[in-house]
Amino acid sequence: MGKAQRVTILVTAVLAAAAAVSQAATGGAAAALPQWQDCGDGLRCAKLSVPVDWARPHAARTEIDLALMPAQDPAHSFGALVVNTGYGPTIEAVRAQPDTVSELTRWFDVVLVEPRGLGDRGSAAMVRCSVAQPDPLRLLLAPGKAAWRSYARDNAAYDRSCRDAAGPGYVGLTSWQVAHDLDALREALGEPRLRYFGSSYGAVYGQAYLELFPHRAGRMYLEGGFDHTEPGLERRLTAEARADERRLIAFRDWCRSSLVCSLHDDDAVSVLDALRRSTPLSAGPGHTVKIRRLLAAVNAGLAPQHWPELARALSAAREGDASTLAAMATVTAPTPPGTVTGSMFCHDFMPAVPSYRRFLAMESRLREVAPRVGWMAGRYEVARCLGIPRQGAPSWPPHVPDVRNGRPVLVGAGRLDPSAQPPGEIPGARVLWHGDGPGAYLLQGVDKLRATCLRTHVHDYLVNGVLPEKDTFCPKELSAGMYS
Repeated sequence: MGKAQRVTILVTAVLAAAAAVSQAATGGAAAALPQWQDCGDGLRCAKLSVPVDWARPHAARTEIDLALMPAQDPAHSFGALVVNTGYGPTIEAVRAQPDTVSELTRWFDVVLVEPRGLGDRGSAAMVRCSVAQPDPLRLLLAPGKAAWRSYARDNAAYDRSCRDAAGPGYVGLTSWQVAHDLDALREALGEPRLRYFGSSYGAVYGQAYLELFPHRAGRMYLEGGFDHTEPGLERRLTAEARADERRLIAFRDWCRSSLVCSLHDDDAVSVLDALRRSTPLSAGPGHTVKIRRLLAAVNAGLAPQHWPELARALSAAREGDASTLAAMATVTAPTPPGTVTGSMFCHDFMPAVPSYRRFLAMESRLREVAPRVGWMAGRYEVARCLGIPRQGAPSWPPHVPDVRNGRPVLVGAGRLDPSAQPPGEIPGARVLWHGDGPGAYLLQGVDKLRATCLRTHVHDYLVNGVLPEKDTFCPKELSAGMYS
């Protein structure tokens, strides 16, 4: 028997024993223990049976996908750490890039959990929408009323296809339901409290859990979660617009100090302003780049990992070839193709999408506070739910959470994350600011950055319960490590 097989057998035995103790303590009411089986890439997979609708717990049931990354030293594992990496399937993401979370197996049995409607590769748990969600770039490049209506029709068709594919399970596509799933998983693993790592939309699930099950919340690290505290759409868009403008300034500052920036000593913002005045730009024979595509390309390139590419594209455009810049404007749709992620966002946040006329007035105000690229946040954000009907009152509408009697949690907030939740909006949480963008912890793992300020604080909290001091700020370790 090989070492890896002995490790997984021991992990399964430890989890089984813990679950048996929990079940005995609750008179047999605990959720069934996951039956782990090898599923490739060093993972062991299982299904967890849960109600389709937790408001009707004795009615129909469904399954969610799980995967286990065993602790490196099972005899000294601190127990299970449940992980959701955010938008899109978690298990597939970790299969593709295991270093995102693999360092956590130094201390924990890492349990990857999928939300409702998503699943591992080839899983029946995956709801496959027959219509893809339309690309929000359409709303930016064709700003008229006809394009607005066309997009709304296509987005509604996407949502209908998800509803048809999900069937009765469509009612469960909310973070309220996922939070209950997490508590069922906690019980099945035999953990008295949920130890959790949630990034991006995974942080939204964690926030829901904090409010619904504060007495069962353990150490939780929530990174780059969407702001679920602000019910006002325009206020949320204004915050995102300003954050995008800050990313532009951060790109300029990086260019000034980096040897690999193709703009060299030139001011990147001034270069952009000059290109705006020169539009349309030449992008090869018979092709031009108008101002809206130019701005969309820059906006897409403001994620720190794309800064070198953006600098090269701006430099080439200044020299008369904007073809690379034009290609950067091809942003991905707001959800992974064919998934229900977009529908879940709209069910959770349920924004009252404004009429076309009201949105134009809102966009005009966004231009005043974020005149270069930030104002585009309005169209990208409204594109998520434009045309998708509101199904009554949302099950978990945006609000400041009522978290009482729970343990303090750690919230990671990036200065370059345009959608990050404002600090202090989760009562009792400790905010760890850092200078990078969305998913900083995961991206640092991919780049094999280990002893960074951010990761050191996250690990010290998850392992030892030690929160960083108030006002702790970690520098731009990701972008500095990759591109300086």
